[in-house]
Amino acid sequence: MHIILGRPFMRAALSTTALLALSAPALAQEQTPPAEAPSAGSDANDIVVTARHRDETLQNTPVAITAINAAMLENKASTNIGDLQGAAPNLLITQQNSGAQAANLSIRGLTYADIEKSQEPTVGVVIDGVFVGTNTGQLLDFFDIDQLEVLRGPQGTLFGRNTIGGVINIRRSRPTMETGGKFEATYGSFNSWATRALLNVGDGESIGLKGWYFHNQSDGFYHNAITGKRAGGSNNENFGASLLFKPKGSDFDALLTVEKLDQNFEPVNSNIAATGELFCLYEPANECNRNTTSDLYTVFNSPATSHYSAPSASLEMNLDLGGVKLTSITGWRKSSEFQTQDFDASSTDLYYTLRQQNYEQWSQELRAAGKIGSTFDYVVGGYYFSSHYDLVQHVRLFGFNPTVSPLVADTNPQTVAGRTTSYAVFGDFNWAFMDKWRLSFGGRYTQDHKELDNSFALSGPVGNGRGNFKKFTPKVGVDFRPDGDTMLYASWSRGYRSGGFSPRAATVATASQPYQPETVDSYEAGAKLDLLQRHLQFNLAAFISKYSNLQQSTTIPGGPNGNQTVTTNVGSATIKGIELDATARPVHGLKLSATAAYMDSHFRNFITGNIYNGAIVPFDYSNNNLIYAPKFSGSLGAEYTLDTGFGSVATSVGLRHISPYDQQISLGALTPVTTAGVVTSVTVNGNDPRVRTQTQDLVDASITAHFDIGHTEAYVTVFGRNMLNQKRMSAAFTVAGLWSFASAIEPASYGATIGFKF
Repeated sequence: MHIILGRPFMRAALSTTALLALSAPALAQEQTPPAEAPSAGSDANDIVVTARHRDETLQNTPVAITAINAAMLENKASTNIGDLQGAAPNLLITQQNSGAQAANLSIRGLTYADIEKSQEPTVGVVIDGVFVGTNTGQLLDFFDIDQLEVLRGPQGTLFGRNTIGGVINIRRSRPTMETGGKFEATYGSFNSWATRALLNVGDGESIGLKGWYFHNQSDGFYHNAITGKRAGGSNNENFGASLLFKPKGSDFDALLTVEKLDQNFEPVNSNIAATGELFCLYEPANECNRNTTSDLYTVFNSPATSHYSAPSASLEMNLDLGGVKLTSITGWRKSSEFQTQDFDASSTDLYYTLRQQNYEQWSQELRAAGKIGSTFDYVVGGYYFSSHYDLVQHVRLFGFNPTVSPLVADTNPQTVAGRTTSYAVFGDFNWAFMDKWRLSFGGRYTQDHKELDNSFALSGPVGNGRGNFKKFTPKVGVDFRPDGDTMLYASWSRGYRSGGFSPRAATVATASQPYQPETVDSYEAGAKLDLLQRHLQFNLAAFISKYSNLQQSTTIPGGPNGNQTVTTNVGSATIKGIELDATARPVHGLKLSATAAYMDSHFRNFITGNIYNGAIVPFDYSNNNLIYAPKFSGSLGAEYTLDTGFGSVATSVGLRHISPYDQQISLGALTPVTTAGVVTSVTVNGNDPRVRTQTQDLVDASITAHFDIGHTEAYVTVFGRNMLNQKRMSAAFTVAGLWSFASAIEPASYGATIGFKF
């Protein structure tokens, strides 16, 4: 079931990119500017974005987008992309501790809060043009990021892989081709420390090499009541190099990047099981019925460990043929995971797992960009993606002996092997059809092939799933620019997320039954304004998303363990919202920022089978809240830079407010519907209240002193995160009336960084 790397398509794709490199008479690093758009970078306040594969300013891009550059990240003392939560409207990022470097990403209420590799993320993370095909590996370090762009809404005509929620587009720094470097060390709460180093060398014009090494570790912020020690510790290593080649006098460049991430951490779960759930009958009384705030930080887990190793490589090449600019991006990622985890989250040995899995993906994107006359520009391309993974899961169920390895306790482990192959062609076009008006349109055709094999070591094969899924997803928009400081726009786009098969299915019928693709129709209107002589940028967007054929997981009877989790298509949802993003620069050195987002969402006809009094009957979840969809979120921030005789001092303070939101479609209060004394259906009156996180008000602050020492800049930063010490959940899950568990956000933490650049 493994993909052979030398497949004919990949040979052809790699040969094509190699020919581009060898025959290149010209180079263009920039993308085609949009037809009749004002030139990028025309004002000191302008941020140039490249998410549409055209260099254009943030205020001239007719999509809902938030851009954050390296200076903003440094001023906020950010560590990874999780620090962006609340910084962009309707963006949530929480850590998923059931997988390494795993993130639960949500944009406009669309999310995939799981680590299984059989389904694509709803929000795509794109690193230097390469789509990351799973939730694991997405929590990137911020040290070497040049710019980060958050696009909200379906993206199908601009990026390699279709996404229904949006895209986080990350561009790391390119080799400078000159000698230079950046080094820093950080120490903070929970005995956390990090060292980071980056070095550039080159000949100044045609070749440059960048190397980096990042290390960070922590003892963890949980307290294990059984051992009396800190829990949840981690140790991460990331290293790699990038080689940039730009032949002198040529219009060609090639950027080759290779890297490797190694992570070791202790998976920790907090017990939120309650009376009425089976596991509480076996657990000490003080370990059940705990709250979902401060109690989360005391855990009772048996020791667990996780090791994640992930090498990757990418090759980007650009070639200018005069009227057409060609881009080729080849990406490869691989990972291996070994993770044990005490899911019952108690001192009683009830449910302990060992998951071993391997994953590999290849992708190849070819794009052409150009202009026809002065009013029409285009980006067209093709995309290929393939991935395969295998998973072996051993479960020690009601073992009551934590000294026995799951390898010994479970002689009938479940094995899952999956494969995805995807082809797509796409186009994105701009036509300035009359003065001050521009039409944007495009489309994408995607064809996916999915395979999934389920089996048990002793009882043998469970089932095989094979299926093809295809879809054409169009988009159309129009923007109007009555003057140089105003842009109004409206658009409609359709997002598509492929169908597939259930990796946790445990019977022949459920393993071979596919779930179908889900789609989102997104209608959006917005305004981007430069006011007060461009000292104030004010962006507003309103949207309606029609979500159809939702893919949702449900736990039902079946299989050797008595229950199984399957994915099915259930009902639809409507999500409405309004978003504000503003930046003000009232005086030199001072920057004020604010975001606000209001969202209203609800399900329709969300009906699926579940267990009631030992029988499967229809459950109506239409009253439940969508997950990771807070009604209101927003942020306020201030950054002030003061020039001094020794350099400068930069101060940053921010508040991120997130109203309550649910983290799992689950069972709250139930109302049975009876006919002739027989229960024929059940109405679910909301999600289990234990999976609802409370309001978060996260205050972060930092102050950085920059010292100019000859050609070297030294800096010292003191920072605090979550300074109000809010104690909240980052993830929560209930399991079919058996038990429930959660994880927590980092409490108040403080630290200092010292570094220098040259």
